[in-house]
Amino acid sequence: MKSASQGGVSIPARRILAALVLFFVPGAMAQTTNALSDAEIQGLKLAQQLCEARPAENFTNCGTLQIRDGEGRRSKFPLKCEVVTARAGWKASYIANWWDENTNEWNSYMNIIRVEHSDRQPNRYEKQVWSEHGMKSNGVASVVFILDKNGTPTMQGAADSSATLAVAGQEIFTPFVSSDFWIADLGLEFFHWPGQKVLKKEIKRSRGCTVLESTNPDPSTNGYARVVSWIDNESGGIVQAEAYDCKNKLLKEFAPKSFKKVNGQWQLEEMEIYNDQTGSRTRLDFDLKHQ
Repeated sequence: MKSASQGGVSIPARRILAALVLFFVPGAMAQTTNALSDAEIQGLKLAQQLCEARPAENFTNCGTLQIRDGEGRRSKFPLKCEVVTARAGWKASYIANWWDENTNEWNSYMNIIRVEHSDRQPNRYEKQVWSEHGMKSNGVASVVFILDKNGTPTMQGAADSSATLAVAGQEIFTPFVSSDFWIADLGLEFFHWPGQKVLKKEIKRSRGCTVLESTNPDPSTNGYARVVSWIDNESGGIVQAEAYDCKNKLLKEFAPKSFKKVNGQWQLEEMEIYNDQTGSRTRLDFDLKHQ
């Protein structure tokens, strides 16, 4: 299967962009269209089309999150994306796990973000944090990490704890495992906002695109005030996106880098987010060789 370094993203690939992916603001299209410009009406229709798109079937993709912070420090986490479809919507889970150890003890962690997409309803977000701690009796050489079916390190007799909580409001503008992906990014929350406007048509990364501006009705100092997305005219996939803060300064740039055809469908293979204000960068790579 050949990789494609440019092009649109198919419906399954958009979901991986977190489902990186797409939803409808209840009541948005019910606004009195007489009060809206043609560009705003077109924007609402495009956002609704994107939101109503959904995966055709369940799938699981595994990969890695590679993070370089503003000081140049690097970290790397295994990542699994699981998508489950249902009659009235679909759910995407993003699962990252990691572990550390020293001479006397070890720790393992799991961070899960679940995004529930329901037809014509707002996204629902849930966060689950799990940790496990164990003591070592005979030094490093005696320690063996046993991986369970989810790839999580486990050890006999270890103490563990977990917590699950809903994420809403401004809390969705917080990082996923210290990466440049915010929880809101994993659900492409900006397509839910009531303010949508088509700015223009143009070529981006050799693709014919519609430029869509999404405006946050209640921006905070630590979130997005607006997001500009280049939507591929052929596939409806995101070619590039830029997020701006409440002072209208560029905050993040989102750039899908490469795609691969799997079982007849294009799926996201690599994506990068760059934070223009902190200098940090996160790269998401999916291993599609065995998909």
